[in-house]
Amino acid sequence: MQIRNAKPAIGAGVMAHAFPRAIIAQRVRADVNDPKAMIGQLQAAFDAFKAANDEKLKGKADAVLDEKVQKIDASVADFQKAIDDLNIKMAAQRAGAGSDLRTPEQIEYAESFNAHVRRGDISAAMTRGSDPDGGYTAPIEWDRTITDKLKLISPIRDNATVQVISKAGFKKLFNDRAVGSGWVGETAARPATSTPQLSALDFVPGEIYSNAAASQQLLDDSEVDIETWLQNEIETEFARQEGIAFLSGDGVNKPFGILTYVTGAANAAKHPWGAIEVTNSGAAAALTGDGLQTIIYDLPAAFAANAKFYMNRQTASKARLLKDGQGNYLWQPSFQAGQPATLLGEAIVDTPDMPNVAAAAVAALYGDMKETYLVIDRIGIRVLRDPYTNKPYVMFYVTKRVGGGVKNVQSMRALKVSA
Repeated sequence: MQIRNAKPAIGAGVMAHAFPRAIIAQRVRADVNDPKAMIGQLQAAFDAFKAANDEKLKGKADAVLDEKVQKIDASVADFQKAIDDLNIKMAAQRAGAGSDLRTPEQIEYAESFNAHVRRGDISAAMTRGSDPDGGYTAPIEWDRTITDKLKLISPIRDNATVQVISKAGFKKLFNDRAVGSGWVGETAARPATSTPQLSALDFVPGEIYSNAAASQQLLDDSEVDIETWLQNEIETEFARQEGIAFLSGDGVNKPFGILTYVTGAANAAKHPWGAIEVTNSGAAAALTGDGLQTIIYDLPAAFAANAKFYMNRQTASKARLLKDGQGNYLWQPSFQAGQPATLLGEAIVDTPDMPNVAAAAVAALYGDMKETYLVIDRIGIRVLRDPYTNKPYVMFYVTKRVGGGVKNVQSMRALKVSA
């Protein structure tokens, strides 16, 4: 299989020990709003990675080179993640999000200061150290934003089918298509043939809740909109929890996770059409190019158009080391804004809650997630603002009813690492 690179390969005379020094410690430095610069950085890092890894594969590996390969690989992952985040941001802006990224408080502060300057209240002899002489216009700045600890959010909802319901649950019917037929002569008897059978699966929403508290004085006096911030934090936590459940949930007051439908897992017999089929990786505790190729061609062609790989960053890092029979790397970075990284030409969706590469672990899924997984939403997020129950605190009782499960086992395959 030939894979076209966006840049020529590094010449044989360039040694990996020397070339990647600038890349090794490099982080994402380009303007995050400049897709061309970001992609250029990614391509340079990936070229350095290939050069260093090729030296390693030639038997010239040592501890220093191993460390360099690992560090460059981490840089490639960081650059690709930055581009993926930029793609999300660009999509949000195209959907109507504003281009001004300042908070309302920052905008208000800037407008007030500009209005003060336009009124001409500043004397000729201005100093920052004297409030009457202009010091009022140069207050000590403090951070009006809150830096959030990272929470990794699963992309399953964005790729699955979402069904909004108005009742307590949802029932989906399945047709086994077992209608019979036969060839007969002109005057031969026509015995009864088999008829299709219908079966059903119930999708019942579970409930996720949060009951956070903030004092009334904090809500009144804080220059940060605590109420809005707190509600946004709860929504982010809900997204994190439901993403975990969409992959591995046991169905007890929560969705049934897609990994539980895989052959040999807890819900392998739940679906009327059987379990999600498994392809072995082809090597003990490792990925192989043959295993990845097999899972792609094992998926029925009817689902190939929308098929993607779902794996975490650690697994993508392992896949980045693989080559085909012609020496081409199977993993390729984004070549233009709006496009994801690919593996064997198939898009990769970074799915943080997927298992890492380990013996007997399902390290990747491949298929059409929209056809495979069904998310059930009942009403959406509800917020009850309760200032009475626990004075002097205002309680924010937030609930969301959401369910989920596999609706089609045929449109997905699981890559299981050989034990």
